[in-house]
Formats: sequence, C-alpha cells, structure tokens
Amino acid sequence: MQEQAPRQSLNILIVDDEINIRKTLAIGLEIDGHRVTAVSNARDAVAEATQKPFDLAFVDLRLGADLGMNLIPELLAQSPWMRVVIITAHGSIDTAVETMKRGAADYLTKPFTPGQVKLVVERVGRLRALEQQVAGLEEIVGQSKGEPTLKSNSPAMQRAISLCRQVAASDTAVLIRGESGTGKGILARAIHAWSNRANKPMATISCPTLSPQLLESELFGHAKGAFTGAIRDNLGRIGASDGGTLLLDEIGDLPLELQPKLLRFLQDHEYERVGEARTRRADVRVITATHVDLESAVAAGRFREDLLYRIKVIQVDLPPLRDRPEDTVMLAERFLGELARGKSIGGFSPEAIEALKRYRWPGNVRELHNVVERAAFLCQGQQVAMQHLPSEFAGGTPSPEGIGDAISLDQLEEMHIRRVLARCKSLDEAAKTLGIDLATLYRRRRKYGI
Repeated sequence: MQEQAPRQSLNILIVDDEINIRKTLAIGLEIDGHRVTAVSNARDAVAEATQKPFDLAFVDLRLGADLGMNLIPELLAQSPWMRVVIITAHGSIDTAVETMKRGAADYLTKPFTPGQVKLVVERVGRLRALEQQVAGLEEIVGQSKGEPTLKSNSPAMQRAISLCRQVAASDTAVLIRGESGTGKGILARAIHAWSNRANKPMATISCPTLSPQLLESELFGHAKGAFTGAIRDNLGRIGASDGGTLLLDEIGDLPLELQPKLLRFLQDHEYERVGEARTRRADVRVITATHVDLESAVAAGRFREDLLYRIKVIQVDLPPLRDRPEDTVMLAERFLGELARGKSIGGFSPEAIEALKRYRWPGNVRELHNVVERAAFLCQGQQVAMQHLPSEFAGGTPSPEGIGDAISLDQLEEMHIRRVLARCKSLDEAAKTLGIDLATLYRRRRKYGI
C-alpha cells in the first residue's frame, strides 16, 4: 500500500448559532485530527481568538442580530494568517462577493457535505504548511551566512551534535553555550529541523540588540495603542511561532524585569501582550544560547536562578575554533567553495594553510568565514595565497592584543576592526563597540577592504 502524507493538524474555530451545525462540524473535524473550538456568537468568537491563534474559522453569515461578515476583520486582526470560510443557508452571488471583500477565503452554502468541508480544510492545511515552511526557510537563509557546517572532525563538536540529535525529538529545554561565532544559532536551527516541529515556524530574538521595552514587545507582542508608535497589533515572536520553536540568543543579556515573564511562559505557556490584560497561550519550544557565564550572572544578581534551572535541562557546550584545529582547513575549504563561485580558485597555498592553522581565531567560525570571503574577493589566480589573507596572518600567531608589536597604527586598527566585526552580529553592534558611527565604520571598511 502507498503511504499517505501526514495530515496537517489545524486550530479551527466554529462560529454558528445553530447547535447541531456546531456539533456536527466539530465532531467531523476532530475525527480528522484537528483541534476545534466552537462558539455561538461573535463576542465569544473574538474572546477565543484573542486567547489563542487559529488557522481556520467557519463563520455563519447570520449570528442572531449580528452579521458574520462583520466578524471577519476582527478575527484576522488577531491571526492574520487565518482563513475565514463563511457558511450560510442564505447564499447569493452579491453576498459571496461582499464576504470576499471583507477578507473571507471561501464560501459554503448550507446544506454542505462532509466532503466539501474536508476539501476546504485540506486546502487550508496545505497552504498553512507551505507558509510555515517558507517562513522557516527565510529564517534559515537570513541567518545562516557565516555559520559552521554540522560536519566536524572534532570529537568535542561531534559529541555536541550527537546530543542535539538525541534531544531534538523531545520538547526539553536546551541551553547552548559557546563563544561568539561558534555556531550556536545554526545548531539551534538544526534541533528544530530534526524535531517534529520542523514544518512549523522558527523565530529568533537576539536579546542584546533591543531595549527592554522593544524586546518585550518583540517577544510577547503588543496591542494597538499600547505605546507611542504602536499603530497596529503585533503578534510577537511567541504568537507567530505557535507550534514551532523560538531561539533566544544571548539569553544572558535578557533584562532582569523580563525574566519572570519568560519564566512564567516556560512553565505555563501563558503570556500577555504589552497593553493587554488578556492571557494568551502558545505551544512554543524555547531554545536558549549564550556566551556568558550564567552562574556568575546569578551570583551577581543579574540573572534569576530559577530561570537558569528552567532553561538548562540539557546543556550543550560548543568548543571554540582554536580547540578544533582539525576543522579549520576543512571549514575554510568549504567556505571557499561557496564564496568563490564563478572563479577558478582551486584552494589554498601551503603557506596560507599553515597560517590558517597557526591563527588563534578569536572570532571563531564567523571570523574564519569573513577571512575566506575577503580572500575569495581578492584572489585572481588559482590559489589563495598569503597576500590574500589579512596582514596579521603574515607574522604567524598574533598576540591577543597586538599592542606593542612591530606593526603600524593602520595595521593595528585594521586588526581590531576585523576582530570586532567577527564577534558582532551586525554593523550597528560593531559601530557601538568601536565607539564610532556607521558612516565612519563604512569608510574604514572601504579603506582596509573589509
């Protein structure tokens, strides 16, 4: 027998003032594996939609004194991806056109058959699965540049990858620890890809990049008018990734005032949007990552001990690149193959390979990617040679600071800017670290060919 594709399970809302219609629809949908909520009026429908996200809603055109088509914008405001299907015994072409203008996705005339309902649900299921896969791919494409491959010759790295594969099938909290640039983000996305949530969205929030107020809004969402500039409702990353995974990068920088709210969500899956009193629920797996010593942060009063215990049920430690010498050349060659497309560069010269091996890589794999990207751009021959590598590679292993070495101020500045860029996740963050504005950073990058 041919194996059938797995059915997409949906969150479905039924709004109909006829109890028999509600029961019949609900029973059929639940038999097919969907999660169903059924209400009899518009007020209860809005209340349910504010509590949890829905993928599909069947809405009766006439709800007592109310019109179901007037409910469409309110439902879509809560879950913009929702498909609303109007059901009615009083169908006409004009009514169908008007409901479509209001945002309805389809129209069923009573009496409808189970086959018609199943067809609509399957179509919506396929669309939601496609949307979630696209969202996941966009997330990966937008963040994967410069991250390491999951292939490794390092025993420590192999153990970390193996542990992540084991824990992926569960919803256990995972804390990934490692220096900046070691690949914590891509390993978190691998856990998501290996899990049964792979067809659901994955979102990422970098905790140090936002103020506490913006971070709370980005994480939990906000209601329209909650603060100046809140011109529309915002679902928040938790609401948008319901059923999927959320990566909180650099969790050690999470503001202390937000930590109890995150702890509550981790324990109960409940939260409130900024500016709202309604409690919402979401099924989201949270993975955290950090390069800081959280135990020291707890001792200093900057991080809650109970939150630390909650997020580190499984701890994965990523070794720095300097402790993975067997991976340096392998990764460099992989990056060169990706970045030198359109050129006939065959690899690295023996001198360049030795220089790559000697270097300490303070920026880890992210810095290695940046160095190879520069070399691929500069190289016009068959091999990447020493002249295509940054100046600090010529003298063997540099001191951690470079201060006092026999190098010019320009060389020292270039070395420092390169290392800061390798450690930081954005140009804004790098400019702040260097104490210069973005325009100055752009000029320095042009000057040094970074």
